[in-house]
Amino acid sequence: MRRLGFGVAGCIFFGVFFLLGSVVGVNPDPGWLLTREASWVNHSTLVAWWFTFLGYAYALGPMCVVLLVLAWRFPQWRWRILFSVVMLVASWQSADFFQHFFARPRRLDWVVRHETAYGFPSSHAAIATGFYLLWSVFLWRSALRGRAGWAVLVSALAVGIMWSRLALGAHYLTDVLAGAILAAAIVALGAALVPINVFARTAGRP
Repeated sequence: MRRLGFGVAGCIFFGVFFLLGSVVGVNPDPGWLLTREASWVNHSTLVAWWFTFLGYAYALGPMCVVLLVLAWRFPQWRWRILFSVVMLVASWQSADFFQHFFARPRRLDWVVRHETAYGFPSSHAAIATGFYLLWSVFLWRSALRGRAGWAVLVSALAVGIMWSRLALGAHYLTDVLAGAILAAAIVALGAALVPINVFARTAGRP
């Protein structure tokens, strides 16, 4: 039943994702929303850039290496670590694939770095959800001391990454929402496919 529930949730998230993509198409967000989004651009730019950096391979690569070493050292965390790395890659590559599928142009009021790839969905938002928010759930569901604080910290990093894409003018709000929904679908379907419950209260327990 648990795996069936995750599978159904994943299909629903995918449906919402495609519905949003069909609504926005290749057009910018509606005018009333663009006005609000424009007010978010170019604020706390240096902070936004550091959050954005956490969604690039330069930061994610070393993190994955450290996690794989920890998977070897702590067998009780092995399934969660391997699952998180697979979900990171799946969320990232799926977002890249669907960017080309929907072919929605980026917004033009960017700051710091002009990214020329298509914008829908945001790969940073997908990574923030499919990796960072996933780890916040793992930490919350673990038996680690101070687990609540660690979970809140990692959740804040995920939210910060998604906010940074708006603050840097790299994405529309609907791009960010789509990236988060897509990653949620992938994680739910991944949880339905693995043979153990990676969200069990104690790390590594089936």
